[in-house]
Amino acid sequence: MALVRSRRADNRVDYWPGFVDALATLLLAIMFLLSVFVLAQFLLSQEITGKDAVLTRLNNQIDELTALLALERSNQQDLQDSLANIQASLIASEGERSRLQTLLDSSEGASAEVEGRVGELSSELQEERVLSQRALSQVELLNQQISALRRQIGALEEALDASEERDRESQTKIADLGRRLNVALAQRVQELNRYRSDFFGRLREILSDRSDIRIVGDRFVFQSEVLFSSGSEELNPEGREEMLKVAQALLTIGREIPDDINWVLRVDGHTDDIPLSGTGRIRDNWELSSARATSVVKYFISEGVPAHRLVAAGFGEFQPLEDADTDEARSKNRRIELKLTER
Repeated sequence: MALVRSRRADNRVDYWPGFVDALATLLLAIMFLLSVFVLAQFLLSQEITGKDAVLTRLNNQIDELTALLALERSNQQDLQDSLANIQASLIASEGERSRLQTLLDSSEGASAEVEGRVGELSSELQEERVLSQRALSQVELLNQQISALRRQIGALEEALDASEERDRESQTKIADLGRRLNVALAQRVQELNRYRSDFFGRLREILSDRSDIRIVGDRFVFQSEVLFSSGSEELNPEGREEMLKVAQALLTIGREIPDDINWVLRVDGHTDDIPLSGTGRIRDNWELSSARATSVVKYFISEGVPAHRLVAAGFGEFQPLEDADTDEARSKNRRIELKLTER
């Protein structure tokens, strides 16, 4: 009767691993989204910094051309004022000439003096005409320069508009890339979680009769006493038997996982806080935890699990499950953990 009750208790559904799986998945997705956001922000800041430098250089060129245009306009205004003065002088000279010509007609006695004065005025008038023609030429040249400057400013404005358009397109592309990466990540995380759940489900079925093998979060935990003799890094016969079950389940799941999911099984070795003597081949807990993890990985490889799908890591006594200073706590801390994750 007690045996029946024990079996019924063992068949109860444990929802806690599923909840922990979901929580770990959510944390992985959030971390990836934060990474993508930081990457997108970094790429966007690099793109905007380049655009800002181009915009600053274009604005400086526009400022220089605007100042040059203002100077040319000032020079044109001075020339126009000089031209107006010359034309006024020309009109005055024409009036003086007409007046003198009248005096010449009315006074024959003063003809020599008048003719001399008329000659001087004619020379001055010719000089004024030359100066006026020169001023008109300079005004025309200035108008041409102003037109060229306006064309340059127009070209710079077009380049600025094109640069801003490229900047908007780049931002749109970055946003689209971020969305696609988020979708791809979510799909990959969901797929890996599904296969991880299948793998853990099969291990639970295979190892359900072992009380010294349990689930902690998203990891399968094997007590070291199940796999190794005290102080040894070599798998004992019982440990090989249990690891063979894991290897077979891993090979079955591995054939189902798509090739584009870069999954690995991480084997972590942990010890208690009792130091080794240091006189043997294994000198301390660091070496013992690493050696035990490596021993499990090598056994998996010997059973056909691809080497590139396995990772061995040793943590010594520095990541305990229990902090209590008791034999029971130390027994729980001496363990091998298996975690199916993505590289």
